[in-house]
Amino acid sequence: MTSFRPDLPNGTAPVDRAELIDQLRALEDLKSAAAAAQARIAVAFDAVQRSADAAAGVPANEHGRGVAAQVALARRESPAKGSRLLGLAKALVTEMPRTLAALNTGQLNEWRATLLVKETACLSAEDRCAVDEELAPDTGTFDGAGDKAILAAARAAAYRRDPRTVTQRASHAATERHVSLRPAPDTMTYLTALLPVAQGVAVHAALSRHADTLRNAGEDTRTRGQIMADTLVERTTGTPAGISGVEIQLVMTDRTLFQSDAEPAQLPGYGIVPAGWARKLLNDSSGHGTSAPGQTEDGQAGPGHNHELKLWLRRLYTAPATGELVGVDSRARLYPPGLRRFIQARDDTCRTPYCDAPIRHIDHIIPWHHGGTTNLTNGAGLCEACNHTKELPGWTARTGIGTRHVLDIRTPTGHTYRSTAPPLPGDGMRGTDPPYTVASDSRRHRRKLPHHAKALKYGQPAKPQAA
Repeated sequence: MTSFRPDLPNGTAPVDRAELIDQLRALEDLKSAAAAAQARIAVAFDAVQRSADAAAGVPANEHGRGVAAQVALARRESPAKGSRLLGLAKALVTEMPRTLAALNTGQLNEWRATLLVKETACLSAEDRCAVDEELAPDTGTFDGAGDKAILAAARAAAYRRDPRTVTQRASHAATERHVSLRPAPDTMTYLTALLPVAQGVAVHAALSRHADTLRNAGEDTRTRGQIMADTLVERTTGTPAGISGVEIQLVMTDRTLFQSDAEPAQLPGYGIVPAGWARKLLNDSSGHGTSAPGQTEDGQAGPGHNHELKLWLRRLYTAPATGELVGVDSRARLYPPGLRRFIQARDDTCRTPYCDAPIRHIDHIIPWHHGGTTNLTNGAGLCEACNHTKELPGWTARTGIGTRHVLDIRTPTGHTYRSTAPPLPGDGMRGTDPPYTVASDSRRHRRKLPHHAKALKYGQPAKPQAA
């Protein structure tokens, strides 16, 4: 492989354009080889963990639980992505060796190998191996092919092997329909619906026809796309503004609200919003049909409303310099609504490192039955999957020391991963605590480096080394 030596345009050495392109290609091949090595290592770790579970007397149906979560943490990915990566690794190593070989030599990248695995997921192991042999990616079958060409070839080969199963898979896909929401730049959001093709086309056609009718009349100044978006909101919520009887939590400093400070605010579930936009949301009674809410005795905002809708804005204030939300303890076993709202506002998304799934459970970091208290410090917002993973044997969690709330998670292999609560408006210590760090024994890590290098060079997983 060409050694990596970038020549800067303003340097003294002449720039060899061909060499730079060769370096890019060599690094891309190295990335693919590393992905192949990671797949083999993940499968080896899964096998070792299952053997350990069997030796410990764990029920057979629970062998390997938590493996995907540990893979995710090691690769700095979300638990959901870790599960997909482990599934990809198993498919490549055990059922699609030629695709794995193509990945190892750089003829496929990890994403395109994933496409092949995904399109053959419905087949039996035998049929999957046959498709892998038929396409033989390691022979250069897909040289110059784009994603669509690879998908088409994989789908055609899968259909030829087992048309009935492929057809059943298409029918089953309708059960996976759902609607999702994710943040977009400039205080916007992406509202996405996964629908059967007939329903999706029908919805889009109805919105298009309505927009065309208004545009052809010549009286509506909105663009076609704006009309379609507004119509979707109105028909879904029943109100032109699209907000009806909901509560929005707005985390901000008193300086932002009363002194026109530039410190941005935060909407839990969305993210950071500009200070001016937050003040307008609170005070503008015309833009979204909201009126300024009345102040309640506990310092939170009461309901504001007009003839069109009811919108409750709950203002949550952060302390100067630290940005900490202020709350109270509870003697209850379960977190009361007030504390739940505080923790959800503080954590925003699941507190497991690299997981940005919505919070579903408010968890006691130190369990209640082990003397854990029901308060802000001992509480963390987790998604359902991460909360179940945390309860597996060998997993522990504890609070740490930091300028913001710190959660340390220790896995069965002894690795520790740190999660620091995201900074809130008014946090004067922003950036002093890295959000996610990994604690490890540096000497043991250096001792393992030669084994990792051999794994990548020879395409074999490194043997576990004693700590």
